[in-house]
Amino acid sequence: MKLKIRRAEHVATAAKASQLAPTELPEVAFLGRSNVGKSSLLNKLVQRRQLARTSSTPGKTRLIHVFEIEIGSLVLRLVDLPGYGYARVARSERNSWQPMIEGYLSDRPTLCAAVLLQDLRRDVSDDETLLLDWLDEQSVPSLVAITKVDKLKRMRRGQRLKQLKAQLPIAPARTIATSAETGEGIELLWRAIHERVLDRE
Repeated sequence: MKLKIRRAEHVATAAKASQLAPTELPEVAFLGRSNVGKSSLLNKLVQRRQLARTSSTPGKTRLIHVFEIEIGSLVLRLVDLPGYGYARVARSERNSWQPMIEGYLSDRPTLCAAVLLQDLRRDVSDDETLLLDWLDEQSVPSLVAITKVDKLKRMRRGQRLKQLKAQLPIAPARTIATSAETGEGIELLWRAIHERVLDRE
């Protein structure tokens, strides 16, 4: 699959899934902890610097943001869901994100896959394992993008990847090491996304 992004644009923002208009386009959701580098990875995927807004303050994404992407002959939507875990916002607001996220993931007919982001330097927590188990129960295909792999030297990186794959409740083949800085793993992630879109057609 050639990585030629023909078009990338923000097409919708919503406070809950029911506010999103129906679409026939396949959708892939991205989710992860508030400081996992989700916006940076999305921008690298679509070859745009600021399509998804990045911030030094975790928890910048507090709504559902939808981006329409044309890559080669494929047109699909990437859906940026609010980060969970640490964020400098009120607990009541953080608690409101769970029904928002689960509402989208459990009731979106065009959802083809969910990509969970995991920082290479952080251990997998109950949040990640429970979420992956929940996605499996909902019959939502999942991938894990290990982010920020450029932050560790190559030998240490290999050790950490092995440790994280052992901690994750999914097959190692569904785990992809990525870097928004160097572009490592971006093509592999696109290929995995493409396969899941084709599986649902």
